[in-house]
Amino acid sequence: MNVTIYSDGSSRGNPGPGGYGTVLLYVDKNGVTHRRELSAGYSHTTNNRMEIMGVIAGLEALNRPCTVEIHSDSQYVVNAINKHWLSSWQQNGWKTANKKPVKNPDLWQRLIKALEPHNTTFVWVKGHAGNNENERCDELACAAADGKTGELLEDTGFIE
Repeated sequence: MNVTIYSDGSSRGNPGPGGYGTVLLYVDKNGVTHRRELSAGYSHTTNNRMEIMGVIAGLEALNRPCTVEIHSDSQYVVNAINKHWLSSWQQNGWKTANKKPVKNPDLWQRLIKALEPHNTTFVWVKGHAGNNENERCDELACAAADGKTGELLEDTGFIE
């Protein structure tokens, strides 16, 4: 099964209230496109954490191994995969090349687990540049950060 995921994160202040928005698209064997939108808001978090969470939420929503193309306007997320930063951080005991602790290790570890069953490709898209699905993810993320989609959750892994 081929799935396309678009994802974005938002933070009102950094740190501050934040949210993610994710759109999953799948075309079935009859050519019918199925769409699922996900979002959640957090009371105190960062933009980067929400960028990672959006991808995690999309992958965790899949109930079987898939071929997944993930689109994100976060170079932090896309480069962590495409430039193999994530595997290097993991091999180096969650330290950067400069021997500093990696930020957001809880979410990176969760992302690694979410990626495991899937064949994934990460694609960077320029934010706020007219990509309809990226724009929709931004709307979802901002609404979630503003508490318009429900109660703001606690980001239990966030450390200032």
